[in-house]
Amino acid sequence: MDAEVGSLLEVPFGGRKATLGVVTALATETEVPEGKLAEPRRLIPGGPPAELVELGLWVAHEYCSPPSRGVALALPPGLGTGKARISGPRTERQATLTPAGSDAVQSGQKLGERQRAVLSALAASDGLSAAELREQAGAQTATVNSLAKRGLVELADVPVRRRPEIVSVGDTRGPVELSRSQRVAAETVIAALAGVGAREQLLYGVTGSGKTEVYLAAIEAALARGRGAILLVPEIGLTPQTVARVRERLGEQTAVLHSALSEGERYDEWQRLRSGEARVCVGPRSAVFAPVAELGLIVVDEEHDSSYKQEGDPRYDARAVARRRAKLAEAVYLAGSATPRPESWAELDRLELPERVDGRRLPAVEILDMRDASPAAGPLHPLTRGALTSLDPQGGKAIVMLNRRGFAPFLSCGTCGAAVECPNCDVSLVYHREGERMACHHCGLIERVPNACPSCGSVALGRRGVGTEQLEALLRELVEPLPVFRLDTDTTSRKGAHANVLAAFDRAQAGVLVGTQMVAKGHDFSAVVLSVLLDADSTLRFPDFRAEERTFALVSQLAGRSGRGEGGGRVIVQTLTPEAAPILAAAEHDAAAFLAGELERRRTFGYPPFSALISVEMASTDLARVKEASEQLAAAIEPKLPAGSELLGPAPRYRRRGSFRRRLLIKAEHRQEAIEAVREGVTAAVEAGVTRELALAIDVDPQ
Repeated sequence: MDAEVGSLLEVPFGGRKATLGVVTALATETEVPEGKLAEPRRLIPGGPPAELVELGLWVAHEYCSPPSRGVALALPPGLGTGKARISGPRTERQATLTPAGSDAVQSGQKLGERQRAVLSALAASDGLSAAELREQAGAQTATVNSLAKRGLVELADVPVRRRPEIVSVGDTRGPVELSRSQRVAAETVIAALAGVGAREQLLYGVTGSGKTEVYLAAIEAALARGRGAILLVPEIGLTPQTVARVRERLGEQTAVLHSALSEGERYDEWQRLRSGEARVCVGPRSAVFAPVAELGLIVVDEEHDSSYKQEGDPRYDARAVARRRAKLAEAVYLAGSATPRPESWAELDRLELPERVDGRRLPAVEILDMRDASPAAGPLHPLTRGALTSLDPQGGKAIVMLNRRGFAPFLSCGTCGAAVECPNCDVSLVYHREGERMACHHCGLIERVPNACPSCGSVALGRRGVGTEQLEALLRELVEPLPVFRLDTDTTSRKGAHANVLAAFDRAQAGVLVGTQMVAKGHDFSAVVLSVLLDADSTLRFPDFRAEERTFALVSQLAGRSGRGEGGGRVIVQTLTPEAAPILAAAEHDAAAFLAGELERRRTFGYPPFSALISVEMASTDLARVKEASEQLAAAIEPKLPAGSELLGPAPRYRRRGSFRRRLLIKAEHRQEAIEAVREGVTAAVEAGVTRELALAIDVDPQ
């Protein structure tokens, strides 16, 4: 059997008839212990390239996951579950005219009306499917089969590409003349492609500075050198404009890979990349494993976005995986953002785009102190209301963001004060007026709205707080007759819904787009003259050392959606903490000052990039069991940690999905040694039965 690294094998395993195996290395006969060799049943064509197998094994090791799960990331679509089956190409039966059929048309051979119509249609084409023949000639399958038996038509199954639908949103203009800053940045990246200069670079550009044009110039340069490219975006559904612009510029050389595609669409796109038919891949974090041949460039757009961190095992960070893959391929790694992570700011060579491409000033930011606002005014400050009602119905658009979905964050009892809580999680249920339901945004539980308080039986239940659903209703009344569009998880659950909402907002002459942080992610609408952020300090309340970074990014990114057209722009930020440093820095559009202060703070407290973090979490429905096991696990890990490490916990976390949780957090100066120590400690605890009947999760670089 002619196997190589990356080959897929159907192998016997236990009592199973067919199990998928992936060749990760080749050995000589002398290296294999006698009697330890199982004979594969067959070789399955279409495996991943060897370099992706190597990358998958690295991911498994780096993120403390089994090798099988790391390698599964590199497999063709549909094989990650271990089934020894690839969905395969889609085919359709196609008819073409034979020489005898052509003679029959010209000679007037005796034919039925439908038969003659079929031959005439085929004579004017290179081949038609059964559906096309029904439409053009009114012929059924029996007519075509009859002609095939007479040798007048040849039938064959031909592959049909399943094309992902790309909804065009906003301006997808063709090549433009680069500004001086763009040209310098592009030339620096292109020089790195030729081996001159740093191979890892950060493109820091204010919102609207034209980072995408620099990406495209660099990708075109890579293609001209015979190299491929990968462009990662945070969430494919939220960035249709980027995808459409790349497709328009590069055409059929571009493939798109993401989980919202059907398995068949993903298979076809994956195979186009594997065969070299497509040389550029656009997609979210999983696209870092795309089988792009001769990889020369990996671009990570909006590199600050936490969506690049995978939540399920293996919990990889696509930015770190992209840097590793670029290093293995001797390719260039280019990260871009208007609000870079402190880690990237400190570690990467920096390219800067300090101005918007149109020369317009960044919009002024007004900070409104909600402590001065009357509760009777509701969630909108009077100045915010005035700005929204002043939108020009002939071309004024606004984006309003509130990072809480639902109608009201919770219901509480006016008698005893208790909130209606999820029975499975230590959180309140969120009230959704649509469908009159209570929902847990952690475990997915759906319940009917109670008629009385579950704690005391009182009927004095009241809605508390405001979510995007309620805000949408308020805005519809406020800006009528302007249309209001809502973009959150509740309105975008169906395939293509993200892009459709954005496209509808783009087509509207005027209107308001309201939603969660989805509305702040990379959208480019020239008619937006007003951006509003409600409860801007909500992210500061999280017990997370990244809270200030996230707040700064959120305010800055939303502010950047405004003022990209002739009408200029205005930004309103409502907050209870107007003096907060990240909010003030974002209002000044001063990323450099914020990042300098943030890095100094992290240096003082020993947070990344000046240390590495590793989280180990255990969960069980038995509280006593998880408490005891977490303490035993801490005792197994702590002695193995390198000098300069600190183990925090085990600390309780809120109950989720019916399970009690405890977490260990390791802060280490020496990353690789700490990862090895955690792996060894966890392995020893597992072998000793400490983790029996418990859920265990290791998260390197937790977000």
